[in-house]
Amino acid sequence: MTTLKNNLLKPKDYITTDTMKIHTLKKMLMTLGLTASLASATWAAETVKVGVLHSLSGTMAISETSLKDVLLFTFDEINKSGGVMGKMIEPVVVDPASNWPLFAEKAKQLLEEDKVSVVFGCWTSVSRKSVLPVFEKDNGLLFYPVQYEGEELSKNIFYTAEAVNQQAVPAVDYMLAEGKKKFYLLGSDYVYPRTTNKILKQYLKSKGIPDSDIEEIYTPFGHTDYQTIVAAVKKFAAGGKACIISTLNGDTNVPFFKEFANAGLTSENCPVVSFSISEDEFRGLPAKDLVGHLGCWTYFMSIKSPENTAFVDNFMSWIKEPKVTGVDYKVTGVDAKKRVTCSPMNLSRMGVYLWKQGVEKAGTFDVDKVREALIGQKFKGPAGEVTMQDNHHLINNVFIGETLATGQFKIIKTLGAVPGEPFSEKFLTKTTASAK
Repeated sequence: MTTLKNNLLKPKDYITTDTMKIHTLKKMLMTLGLTASLASATWAAETVKVGVLHSLSGTMAISETSLKDVLLFTFDEINKSGGVMGKMIEPVVVDPASNWPLFAEKAKQLLEEDKVSVVFGCWTSVSRKSVLPVFEKDNGLLFYPVQYEGEELSKNIFYTAEAVNQQAVPAVDYMLAEGKKKFYLLGSDYVYPRTTNKILKQYLKSKGIPDSDIEEIYTPFGHTDYQTIVAAVKKFAAGGKACIISTLNGDTNVPFFKEFANAGLTSENCPVVSFSISEDEFRGLPAKDLVGHLGCWTYFMSIKSPENTAFVDNFMSWIKEPKVTGVDYKVTGVDAKKRVTCSPMNLSRMGVYLWKQGVEKAGTFDVDKVREALIGQKFKGPAGEVTMQDNHHLINNVFIGETLATGQFKIIKTLGAVPGEPFSEKFLTKTTASAK
């Protein structure tokens, strides 16, 4: 018994060196495991998941890929400055592949599986309308950054982009002021062009343009054969004072403008004002053939302001070595060649900052509280200060630009602080009354 007692009191006397190594190793592994678990829990607590819902393949990738890029750039920008309420933004990027039903599936994944706090995404109105029921069912929050037809207002969507009265109507007003009397409405065959043109036909009628001087044609997404349509346009424009209002979307603009130029049509004999061609789309278009044609947006890369200079310079630097600071996320698929900035990119970025300000004002990521806090938020962006209205649309400056051979726009008209109005009946009624 004495021997046993002594052995218990003196473990060094009977524990071998190998046994000590095993015990030490077990202790180290336990400690490391605990530390890793704590680190994992701390990491999760210090990030907020944010969804990116843009087509990175298919016909709309020509437009939407750059919105994904600018969102990641903005997340990095915000994370470098401390994040949102001390949390780093953790991107969750999905590719709905220009497939409208897939947009709804991916939205459901982001909200129900990934548990994101907010989603930035969609380009076409059909994609937005596809995801709308999902956001309303799950009470998610979507920031939509692309010009659209209006006639919609959801408590679950903030529409940071141009409504009809901030793009289509000012563009038509400009063409009327330039003496245009005949309007050829050419668009892709889906919600945005058809609804916008329905509104414009009413607007043109209120301005004295008869139905006989308005043509309306639609082509499918990805359409490539514009020979017949351009021949009809040439005939339509033969008498002079004609213009094209284009709501063509995506890569179908490439064959249209090539055929347009081949037919001998120019900005002199039939100017085109496009609502879906920004500086970014120009990278894939024959810019020299589009000189003099017009665009109407709430931002152009050529705007001279300290905020725009910083935005452009910082984005161009970021794409050379793209990353999202503060989170374990690898940025892929960013092409640094011939990059530009454009209105949808600017509106995407401003949407993130407005959401950040709403979260910080609310003191929480709770959707209902953030939604309330967003109303009245202001942000001084590259094209001037914007204000979020209670109709979830921005008060924003509007610019009409003329295209240059460089693929940039020369600003030829500025309209300051135009409140976005989603419902056409309000501004059409006002226009008709003033015409009388």
